[in-house]
Amino acid sequence: MSTERIALITGANQGVGKQVARELVANGATVLVGSRDLARGEAAAAEIGEGATAIQLDVSDATSIAAAAASIGERFGRLDLLVNNAGISNTGGAGLTPEQNAARSKASTASLDEIRAVWDVNVFGVLAVYQAMLPLLRQSSDARIVNVSSGVGSLSSNADPSFPYRAIYGPVYPASKAAENAMTLAMMIELEDTGIKINLVSPGFTSTALNNFAGTESVEDGSREVVRVALLGPDGPTNTFTRWENETIPW
Repeated sequence: MSTERIALITGANQGVGKQVARELVANGATVLVGSRDLARGEAAAAEIGEGATAIQLDVSDATSIAAAAASIGERFGRLDLLVNNAGISNTGGAGLTPEQNAARSKASTASLDEIRAVWDVNVFGVLAVYQAMLPLLRQSSDARIVNVSSGVGSLSSNADPSFPYRAIYGPVYPASKAAENAMTLAMMIELEDTGIKINLVSPGFTSTALNNFAGTESVEDGSREVVRVALLGPDGPTNTFTRWENETIPW
């Protein structure tokens, strides 16, 4: 059995996921670059270089998730690190800024079909991958899960009228992140008596396709906290919700 850490990152063919994959490989991990489109995953893995391997993984497709888990099990027998990074912000607002998407997606006007599609990836996809990969994580002597969320999903922050992103809170993307946070809390409670550690991270307002590149932080800066937490050793903390650098985000 290999001694290097085996990591799976969902949605790793671009953006934050790809940058995290690059940095984990640089730190000696074997990284499985999860991508819904295998060709795009292979291109990303080739760009990252030795240590990165593409794996087809569509977090909204149960068959794809099961096949990925079976492949990892057959090849490695375990999984040491799971980074649930895959996410989408909308299905009908391509090319719009976050503010423009928020304006068309208020509680009274949001498309229920769009809400279901975004939640299928951001909420149910995270839970589905967790359920499929947990048996492999249990085979590791130092397993960790990192769920990539967002501070815009913090209910405590959005309840504060002074929160700068409060105006864009709505039922599509922001509420999906609140729901992802809730799912993560359920995972934390389930795992608290095991050796598997789990952390929730916000990369901040990073310039990626998720927000039509309206973000103010580079992919490198936005990936820092995800990488920091992913590289925490066996004595590192669990059950945290943070942004760079190690700043606690309220639930």
